[in-house]
Amino acid sequence: QVQLQESGPGLVKPSQTLSLTCTVSGGSITTNANYWNWIRQPPGKGLEWIGYIAYSDITKYSPSLKSRASISRDTSKNQFTLQLSSVTPEDTAVYYCAGGKNSAYEYHYWGQGTQVTVSS
Repeated sequence: QVQLQESGPGLVKPSQTLSLTCTVSGGSITTNANYWNWIRQPPGKGLEWIGYIAYSDITKYSPSLKSRASISRDTSKNQFTLQLSSVTPEDTAVYYCAGGKNSAYEYHYWGQGTQVTVSS
């Protein structure tokens, strides 16, 4: 079965770049028609989709975060990475990686989530 695990620093200073990695096991990130997403949940708010990298290496981002977000992958390690630049305290959230099987809009696999706090 496919499992996802997020990793990265839990504390980031304002104006710096947040970098998180999702390691996928039990399946390949290049498997046809699979989409690999980053999603976050700020405290007291709902889930917010950040973007995805597809099996084909195509990326797509939320319009509200497109100018600051970048998703890339390392196929040799079966990992994909989120970079979010110029962070502010409003970027404080639990960040999840999630995979969609044959769909860019459904999430069949989830990581456990990792808390990221933006504070000086």
